[in-house]
Amino acid sequence: MVGRIYHVGLTVSDLDKSIAFYRDILGLKYQGEIMMVGEETDKMFQKKNCKARVAYLNGSENIETPPVELIQFVDSKIHKEQSDLFTTSISEVCFYTDDIDSVYKALIENHVECLSEPQYFDFRADGFGESRAFYFRDPDGIILEMMQPL
Repeated sequence: MVGRIYHVGLTVSDLDKSIAFYRDILGLKYQGEIMMVGEETDKMFQKKNCKARVAYLNGSENIETPPVELIQFVDSKIHKEQSDLFTTSISEVCFYTDDIDSVYKALIENHVECLSEPQYFDFRADGFGESRAFYFRDPDGIILEMMQPL
């Protein structure tokens, strides 16, 4: 019934600022932007006169890797809440790296809020393997994760 994940969507307050973060700091490739407006958009988002700027970025040429979709609602007030790992919702978007220490250092140098240093996890006994990971926040405070399988 369901195939692969098509994209992961994040609502942001400032699309240009978010594009710069995901492109220039995380290194995702900017794929393009669309403007959603009209009757179909109103129905989709359940809001009259809805306008949404939507940008797509991806870190892989692999078709199985879903892009990040950034959505900024134009002329609409956005309810901004602090992301919380302990609230029912999407808790984070996880990115892969093969050099977690250099990514962590680059994020710190760019004044990105990191919730910890990279941590080591060993789940071999559970059939999953070893990894290092840490959480950090994007410009809107959305929680993201960086992981390096070992």
